[in-house]
Amino acid sequence: MKGSLFAFLGGAFITLQGVANTRISDDIGTWQAATLTQLTGFIAALLILTVSKGKTWRNLKHVKPLFLIGGAFAAIIIFTNVTSIQRIGVTLSIASILIAQLCITFLIDSNGWFGVAKQQMKLPQFIGIGMMIAGVVLLGF
Repeated sequence: MKGSLFAFLGGAFITLQGVANTRISDDIGTWQAATLTQLTGFIAALLILTVSKGKTWRNLKHVKPLFLIGGAFAAIIIFTNVTSIQRIGVTLSIASILIAQLCITFLIDSNGWFGVAKQQMKLPQFIGIGMMIAGVVLLGF
């Protein structure tokens, strides 16, 4: 239950961030908005880190170098989200983003990429993603 709540909150904040970034981008530019968002996110994470108790930095050497570029993806995410919201609106953008996320997670799960346990994708999962794609197509009309 807690995991679902965090997923719901994460999805809500991704949407709110996309809309806020689009408004910022309208005033100062998309890459400027991405920079500002990354900076404020860094400051917020740093503040939370300083007051929370958790794992230490000592295990950083165990993190695979490929995974260390994850934060750089955020700049691309912000740019593409802002651009899509500006061109096709919030609803269609977020629906399309969700489908893209599901398609990539299907690939990750079914192939066991990034060290995740392989999952068998069955017909119901493919029907579900097909229905979501059909829903996005209907939203576009």
